[in-house]
Parts: sequence; structure tokens; C-alpha cells
Amino acid sequence: MKHDPVYLDHAATTPVRPEVLEAMLPYLRADAFGNPSSPHRWGRAARAGIEQAKRQVAAALGAEPNQVVFTSGGTEADNLAVVGAALAARHAGRRMAVAVSAAEHKAVLAAAHHVAALGGEERILPVDGHGVLELDALDEALAARPACVSVMWVNNEVGTLQPVDRIADRCREAGVIFHTDAVQAFGKVPVAVAGFGGTLLTVSGHKIGAPKGVGALLVRDRKAVEAIIHGGGQQFGIRPGTENVAGAVALGAACELAAQEQPATAARLGALRDDLAARLRAAVPDIVINAEGGPRAPHVLSVSVPGADGEAMLMHLDLAGVAASGGSACSTGAVEPSHVLVAMGVPRELALGTLRFSLGHESTEADVARAAEVFPAVVEKVRKLAGLLGRA
Repeated sequence: MKHDPVYLDHAATTPVRPEVLEAMLPYLRADAFGNPSSPHRWGRAARAGIEQAKRQVAAALGAEPNQVVFTSGGTEADNLAVVGAALAARHAGRRMAVAVSAAEHKAVLAAAHHVAALGGEERILPVDGHGVLELDALDEALAARPACVSVMWVNNEVGTLQPVDRIADRCREAGVIFHTDAVQAFGKVPVAVAGFGGTLLTVSGHKIGAPKGVGALLVRDRKAVEAIIHGGGQQFGIRPGTENVAGAVALGAACELAAQEQPATAARLGALRDDLAARLRAAVPDIVINAEGGPRAPHVLSVSVPGADGEAMLMHLDLAGVAASGGSACSTGAVEPSHVLVAMGVPRELALGTLRFSLGHESTEADVARAAEVFPAVVEKVRKLAGLLGRA
């Protein structure tokens, strides 16, 4: 019997939603193709699209439209936040130092490394066995007054939900800029800047049904960051260059939908995740569910399988028509275990046998049932192969 393919890799990317595609199409056609910096009717039509998108993104986050800075995606927004904050501190005669958690996305970790390469300092803050930031280590770092602290709202590999409000409060009290990468959080958990003490927040379009190549950095204080791309005066000079109008419009539409649907989405995906976890554990009782028992977002399930290679399991799942991930999609091809799992204290061999299943708008009960149906045979096959090769 032939089965429909099952996509359980929404934390890597999502399909473009029909409503989003419909919103952006006029800005790819003759209707409103103009340069938004041009004064004529074509330019004004494009500018109207940009301004509407800013209002939508801002409303979805509880922010102001003039705080929205469009970028090419989450990676650029993270770099603008971390490197930009360090450069702004140097320009003001302060320490060019940043502190980030050990479980951050590579975009933030690499940005912190770049700050060090520029002559600044980076501090990597530890997390506990659930991937939650050690607040004592944060307090110690804040005592040294770094330019910026960056801690992601929801971890992209294991789904850990960080206490961002408490982190933001500590940073505000210390007079330190706080940035959070909310790429995996937005649309899955409540994300709003009302009452939030942070200064900078990242969102990405292709995680919520918009195309790849567009994101935004929420900048609540324009003095907090210095540009890392140089050119014209667009977007207050913080991120110059002709705006991706269709992309911005798509992001606005996607953010509006994500915010409206968040409570229902969280409940539905959380139930699917728990069902999948129970089915997988029933089929393979010795699996380890990473970050289980800690605070987690509803859409990510990270499981480690003793005695099985993660890459081999992914290949056999794909042959069975099920798409998953070995952790972060940005780390594909790496032979070392996930830095997130290492930071959490997961043993190397177990970390190398890790799969990430992530749910999204299109996920169904049938998808979960099918993934659980093929999972035990995949594990058995990979473990048997490991035994034959003497790796078990």
C-alpha cells in the first residue's frame, strides 16, 4: 500500500501558506513592482506594501511599526543584533563584549565569535540538563557589563522554552541590552513585547508560512545597534538597501496569521507531539526524549536512540516517506554531535543517535501515526547494521 509522504521537519522550514502567497503576488507583478524609495506611483505602491507589512508585524508582536527592521532572514537579524550591539558599544566608548547561551543557534554563536575576532569579547553561558540557561552564570556575566546578552526564546533543536522575561528583567536592571531569537517561538508560544524588558527580537518568515529570505529584527532602541551592512538610508540606516517588498508583505501576512492562530496552534501541536512521543516510546521503550520534564514549546520532539546512528535513521525514514531532522538543519553534514546536546550533557554516542521531529500548520494525526508506524522497523534495521559493523 502506497502512503502519502509525511513532513515532520517544520522547524527547518515550512511551506508557503496560500494566504501569504496571495498577499505577496501583486508585488511581484506589474501592480506594485516599483522601488519603495521612488516618489512616483509605482514606488508609492511598493512603499504602501512595506508600511502595511510593518504594521502587521508590529501588531503581531505588540510593538510599534517604526521598531520593525526587515532583513534577509533570521541569520542576518541575529548578526545585526549581536554584532550591531557590540559595534554600538564600541562607538560609545564601552566594552565590545557579548554573552550568549551555549545552546544558541549557530547564527548567534558565530556572531559572538565574530565579535571576538573584531577585538571584543565573547562569553558562553552554560545551560542545565533541560537546556535552560543557568541564571547564576547570567548574573555573573552581567556584573561585567557586556554590550549585549542573547538567549533564544525557544531552542530550535530540542524545543526548550527559556525564561526570557526573567532574563530580560535581569538585563534591564543591569543596564545591558537583551536580544532574543524568537524564530522558533513566534506562533507556537505567546510572544509579545508588552511588558518584555528586551530591546531586540528576531523573527523569520520561512518558519511561519512565508518564503525563505525574509525576516525582521525588532529594534526598540535605535541606539542599541550599529549597521553591519552599509549603503543608503533605508530603514533608518540600520539595515540599508532596497527592501524586499514582496518578502516583507509575505512576512506581514504570515505574522498576522501566526499571532491570530497561536493559542489553537499550541494546543493542537502539543497534543500531536505528546501523542508521537508516547507512540515512539511504546514502539522503542529505551528511547530518550531530550529536555523532557523541562519547559518546552509544543512543536518540537527531540529523541535519542541508543545504539543507532542518527544519519542512518534519517536516511531510512526518508526511504519510508517520512521527513525529519538530525537536529538543526543548519548543521547537516556535521560529524560532531549537536552543540546543543553537548551543552545539555547528553553523552556523545547518544547525541549522535538523535532525531528531531517538528510539527506545523499542515501536520495531522495521520502524519504522527505513520511516523510511529515506520519508526520501530527503522531503528531495528539501523541497530542491526551497527551490530554487523561492530559499532553497537
